[in-house]
Amino acid sequence: MKEAILKRIMRIPIVDTLQMKIISLSDGCCEAMAPRKLGYDGVFESFHGGLLMTLADSTACFAIFTKTGPDLRLTTTDMSIRFLAPCLSDAFAKAEVIKVGRTLCPVTVNLYDSHNKQVALAQVTYMFLNHKGAEVPR
Repeated sequence: MKEAILKRIMRIPIVDTLQMKIISLSDGCCEAMAPRKLGYDGVFESFHGGLLMTLADSTACFAIFTKTGPDLRLTTTDMSIRFLAPCLSDAFAKAEVIKVGRTLCPVTVNLYDSHNKQVALAQVTYMFLNHKGAEVPR
C-alpha cells in the first residue's frame, strides 16, 4: 500500500510546488519535509506560517491514507495551529492519526526546523466523503 500512497501523493500539485518529500509512512503516521525557499518567506523573514499550515494539512492527510488507503475521498473540516518559534530552515512535519471515526478523523501534527526545534503544533480534522453506505476501511 505504501507504493500506492506515494503514487497518489506525487499527483498532488502542492506537493510539487512546495517540493515536499515524504520521509516515512507507517500505520497512522507520516513524516514529511518542505525546503525553505526565501521567496516563500513571510513578513519576518521566516518560513511563511500559511505554508507551514499547508505542510501540516497535507502530512495529516497522508497519515490518514496509511489507515484508509489512498483512494478514499476526504476533506479538511477544521484546522488549528499554534506557532511556537520562527522556522528559519527547512520544515519537518510529523503527523499521527488520533482516531479513525465513522466520518471524522482527527490528526495531530508537530512541526520542527532542521535543528529539531519544535516550531509549531497543529491539529487537523478530516471528514470522509465516501459514498452513501460505503464503509470506511480501518
